[in-house]
Amino acid sequence: MLREPRNPQLLIRRGQCLLALGRLTEAREAATAAQQNAAADAVLLSAIGSVFNLANDHARALAAYDQAAALVPDNPQILYNRAAVRRFVGEFAQAEADYDRAIALNPGDYEAYLNRSDLRAQNAGRNHVAELEALLARGIASPKGEVFLRYALAKECEDLEDYARSFTHLRRGAQLRRQHLRYDVAVDVATVDWIIEAFAHDPSDAQRDIAGDAQRESVSDAPIFIVGLPRSGSTLVDRILGSHSGVFSAGELPSFALTLVDAVRRQSGRENLPRRELVAHSAQVDFAALGRDYLERASSGVPAGVRFTDKMPLNYLYLGLIRRALPNAKIVHVSRGPMAAGYSIYKMLFQDGYPFSYDLKELGRYYVAYRRLMDHWRKVLPGAIYDLAYEDLVADQIGETRKLLDFCGLEWQEACVQFHLNAAAATTASASQVRRPIYGAAVSQWRHYASYLTELSDILQAAGVDTGG
Repeated sequence: MLREPRNPQLLIRRGQCLLALGRLTEAREAATAAQQNAAADAVLLSAIGSVFNLANDHARALAAYDQAAALVPDNPQILYNRAAVRRFVGEFAQAEADYDRAIALNPGDYEAYLNRSDLRAQNAGRNHVAELEALLARGIASPKGEVFLRYALAKECEDLEDYARSFTHLRRGAQLRRQHLRYDVAVDVATVDWIIEAFAHDPSDAQRDIAGDAQRESVSDAPIFIVGLPRSGSTLVDRILGSHSGVFSAGELPSFALTLVDAVRRQSGRENLPRRELVAHSAQVDFAALGRDYLERASSGVPAGVRFTDKMPLNYLYLGLIRRALPNAKIVHVSRGPMAAGYSIYKMLFQDGYPFSYDLKELGRYYVAYRRLMDHWRKVLPGAIYDLAYEDLVADQIGETRKLLDFCGLEWQEACVQFHLNAAAATTASASQVRRPIYGAAVSQWRHYASYLTELSDILQAAGVDTGG
């Protein structure tokens, strides 16, 4: 209990703590209470907006930022935050105006330049290439700032079909980003070996029922896991499923990985384990409890009576565990042609995660390991995984959507092929793309850069991966 239950500062602090615990509904309640007592405090209203945003209530986040911006219209951070939410909810013109104003007020906020470039396709009459190149010419003291500008230029030059110039900026930005990361791709490659060793067989009926009635209590068909590599079309598939009246899109949830780590810690009695030991111990956890704990953590904010999607791409690492903990859950693996997927990953500046994406050789090694693990899962989990190729979906949207819905046990709804009309927020890097009908340009876009991507294609071909010529 709060000693001062109407103190908005304490309420918003409570909301922030609840967010950290994954208790999104309670976090929203705390933010609502804080907003009712916030009066005319722009800083507090901005903090309230941030809690709503992170708790996936983007409408109320936008309202809080509107209130804050009305009080202090020249605060660049408030404008930046509001622009991000406007992008999520599809207000792209308003978001660009906010970014323009934020940049004018704080020209050193280089991330704002990249976010602005990503809002729309640039054209010859309306782009920021000259502005961005002038900034680089003057010199950027911060390597991180230069990275943002390089990626912004790569994106805008690609829109203008200046592919050589685009890749020059992209390669320099990726090199700078990689220089400031501590990462060894060999560990990720070895992790695949450890997972295959730990989950060498299909979970038998005995394994699934190891906890007897307790196991059956945790069986749920609510989750639909959408897995694969990032930038392979998972957001599109999530948008299609989330447009169904019986499905709630919960986004990219960290819930399964976090629940697994907690389970291993309880089982081993140790706080920290080397990755290989963590993988080995994961095969010995209480699968029934793992399933129940995941559902409790993941379903916060999911409306009653509907199923939900979890589109965290890296859940592909845990398919053996997902099959044991939630045997009725659906698993949809979204794939894309190797070179198309590789280029799309390489050109994306990720906020966190995916450190393999900034070096073409490392990207190739990671892709080969990912492919090997997915081949393993298909072998030991026959019939459990639905493979959906992005290229097939582009070529036959209605036919592939019907097959997808059938696999998930969902009846046909026309809204699923009109996904671009879905008003729900989209918070991934594909937020602007999923508000357009399906288009096929991305299928072959990598071919403009084929001569620059030989380090990637050579590694893939050496591993027997068909790169499509």
